This record gives sequence, C-alpha cells and structure tokens, in this order.
Amino acid sequence: MEWSIQEIARRAGTTSRTLRHYGDLGLLVPSRTGANGYRYYDQDALVRLQRILLLRELGLSLPAIKDVLEGQRDTSVALRAHLRLLEQERERIGRQIASVRTTLHRTEEGEDLMAEEVFDGFDHTAYEQEVGERWGRAAYERGDRWWRGLSPAERAAFQDAHDVIARDYGAARAAGLEAGSDEVQDIARRHCAWLSVTTEVTRSYVTGLGEMYAADPRFAKNYDRHGDGTAVFVRDALTIYAGHRLSG
Repeated sequence: MEWSIQEIARRAGTTSRTLRHYGDLGLLVPSRTGANGYRYYDQDALVRLQRILLLRELGLSLPAIKDVLEGQRDTSVALRAHLRLLEQERERIGRQIASVRTTLHRTEEGEDLMAEEVFDGFDHTAYEQEVGERWGRAAYERGDRWWRGLSPAERAAFQDAHDVIARDYGAARAAGLEAGSDEVQDIARRHCAWLSVTTEVTRSYVTGLGEMYAADPRFAKNYDRHGDGTAVFVRDALTIYAGHRLSG
C-alpha cells in the first residue's frame, strides 16, 4: 500500500510542506514520485514518519533526529525503545494527574494534605537503576541522600541554577562562539561546579555525561529547547573542559 503526501499529512496532523521539508533534509524520502510530481509513501515510510514525530515530541532537533535514525537501523529495536519511553511517560503523567486530583479534592474539602500524595509522579528517583548502572550504586545513594535533605526552596534553587547554565550554553551557541572558547569554557566550569555539589567530578564522568546529554532524547531536550543542536554543543564544551581541566 501507499499513500499520497496529502493523505499522510492529514492523517499525521501535519502539512505537505513539512513532509517535503523532511524529504529535502533526507529524513523522509518518498517511496516514489508520480508523473504529476506528487510524492507517495509506503508502509516503511509511515513507520519512519512515526519515529520522526515521536522524536520531535521528545524535543529533538531535526539534525539530531537524522543522526538517531541513521544510527538505529533495526526498526523493531528502535520502536521498542520508543514504546518504553512512552509507557514510562504515560505512567508518570497518570500519577501526576491523580496527584493533582487528590490535592484539589483535599483542598476543596478542607482536608489535610499528605506530602507523598502531593508529589507522587514528581519523582527524582525515576533514573535510579540507570544511574546505578552507569556510575555505581554508591553514586545514586549519595545523590539521593543529598536531594532528600534539601528543602523545597533549595531544590528549586538548584534546578534554577542549571536552567541558567543551559540558557547560557544556548546563547553562546546562537552567538557563534566555539565550544573551546574562553567564554564557553567558563560556562563548562560553572556546569562542573554545579555537578560537583552532588558527586565527584572526574574526566570520565563529565565526558560520559556529555555524551548522554547529546545522545539521549530525555536529556537532550533540556538543552535543545534553548536552540537546536545545543545538547551537542554542551557535549563538546564539556569534553574539551574535562580533557584540559579534569583527571580520572
């Protein structure tokens, strides 16, 4: 089976212009082009478009999506990974919805609030297993104890500090600065100082973290929202900084 560009655009909730743009970038090549110049798409193209739209929802830039698609030749493996992420996100959002409903009900009824109910679904332990596998169980437990010891205001201040760093990376990239420039390396220094609050900052840790920022859509979107390609820029800046300033 195959579908025209107009049919695909309508069913996908996008536009023919967007699909042609994806084609021009090499992201979504039509299965054939008719004598009338219309583009047609087969089932493989539909699956590829689904992956593109999923990655866009995760906040990836189009160049980053192209890199991901080119690096994942096994469609089934890639779709399983997407499915796991979507299921995790569905569960998290479901818990947040239930949490807000409970808070609303208790507030309207004048009942006491329970902290574990109010913050269910806003769980910093979501990556517990992953952190343990990457950097060891001790690293997770150290960070977990530190986080639980913070007040809500301290947690917000810590997250705000990172948001400032992320915005500064985006502004530096938009200004055309090189990752190895003094200005950007100073941002990387501040970034590493921010990281050092919770863990020992070593060369291998920082370079590995940078690679994760660029490769993992969950983390890349935190930087790419300040400009497409910022996550890769952050990775390059941290890699340079770690190579010159850190050991271990």
